[in-house]
Amino acid sequence: MSKKTFILLLLAFLATMSSYGQTVDRGPDIIYSSQEQGDSRPIPLPFIRESDVIWSTDLWKTISAAELFNQFFYFPYDEYINFGKKSLAYILWDAMAADEIPIYEDDELLIPLDNQVFLRRYTKPDTLLLEIGYDDDDNELYETVIRPNNFDGSEVFNYSLRETWFIGRQDSRQDSRRMSLAPVKESYRELPNGEVIPLGHLPLFWVPMQNMRVRSLLVRYTAYMDPTNSVGQPSWDWVFLNQHYEAYVTRESNTHDRKIYDYRQGLDVMLEAERIEDKVFEIGNEMWDY
Repeated sequence: MSKKTFILLLLAFLATMSSYGQTVDRGPDIIYSSQEQGDSRPIPLPFIRESDVIWSTDLWKTISAAELFNQFFYFPYDEYINFGKKSLAYILWDAMAADEIPIYEDDELLIPLDNQVFLRRYTKPDTLLLEIGYDDDDNELYETVIRPNNFDGSEVFNYSLRETWFIGRQDSRQDSRRMSLAPVKESYRELPNGEVIPLGHLPLFWVPMQNMRVRSLLVRYTAYMDPTNSVGQPSWDWVFLNQHYEAYVTRESNTHDRKIYDYRQGLDVMLEAERIEDKVFEIGNEMWDY
């Protein structure tokens, strides 16, 4: 064996051992970080002055995780059996509980909420009286039970979203921004006698989607749109920037502050939602008709 060949083989062996050593140092149970997108930063959006806008309207929409296309909004809902992966509901809730993001009571972001006050109010235990039997005189016996209230992300099937659509004066192009988002769950009120009264689907809290603290959170976390592949998935910030979801309109800006179901019923609600969305896109197209 020539001296040159020996040196080449030695270098190849050392390179292999170095690579092997680096692989072992990463740990036996994980080879890459699959939940957080490292030190990613959100792409800044250009500032828009009111004087630069010639037309604008707000649309309120519902994103339903029951839709096949939107199922990645719901899964994975149990981070303990999914190697720390979180659904959007848990991402927002955990960030709210840790005071990482601001929250509001309303969709127009006019009434701020104190995160810790909201957290204590939501998780306040319920005191229930349970009938446990009768005494010797046939009087009913009750026992006081303390039931904790914990957040369960698997109960969040819908999200309410407010979007602002506008046309700029400089380029006459139609654009939109996601303004506020709220996880929605079905709420109930339990009376002392055990009767349960449904209150409907109500938002937990509203998140300002243009706030850089919120965008910095969403850009770090992965949206698992392909359940068969854990790599190459986009961030939640990308999902909302590119409107990569199916949503239906529930309300448009109007002087009467009415929702669609206030003046339409049944199938007409869906037809009215489609009409509003078509109208908004048609306004954008008309700007380019000569």
